[in-house]
Amino acid sequence: FLNYAFSSFFFQLHLVALNFPLSGDMRADFQCFRQAQLAGLTSTYRAFLSSHLQDLATVVRKTDRHHLPVVNLQGETLFSNWESIFDGNGGQFNIHVPIYSFDGRNVMTDSSWPQKVIWHGSTANGIRLVSNYCEAWHTADVGAMGQASPLNTGKLLDQKVYSCNNQFIVLCIENSFVSDSQG
Repeated sequence: FLNYAFSSFFFQLHLVALNFPLSGDMRADFQCFRQAQLAGLTSTYRAFLSSHLQDLATVVRKTDRHHLPVVNLQGETLFSNWESIFDGNGGQFNIHVPIYSFDGRNVMTDSSWPQKVIWHGSTANGIRLVSNYCEAWHTADVGAMGQASPLNTGKLLDQKVYSCNNQFIVLCIENSFVSDSQG
């Protein structure tokens, strides 16, 4: 048996960006799954987006929303837990803690993401905004709108509306663990 301090290190939710920006027409869950696999990560990752099927606030399993810290790829804490992102303050985080892509680049400083804005399609409480989520992330039409957040605000859920033809950062959140019980 591992002691709690040691074992709790492994039980975190990693928030990681896709390796390239995307417009509003995306297969984000598939991209999160695929890029996590290619990076050698064994957990399941889902897009940090509200969709036609699910509000952003419910992407992480209910059992993991309260007690697991949300960390970057290097294990640095971004949020004390998943629920704290949706407390109505817009997902306030320390902008000095980097958000990394699956291939290890800092999205806040790397030129691969010229616009430091993340898509989310949600209210500040993580509820889907049907009028502002690029038609369920199926269109990059200049006339369609998507809810997004400029990272320089220090908020993941700032309430700004952009045309879906913009190519912005897409985040992925770890939402299930694969543990090695044989270990």
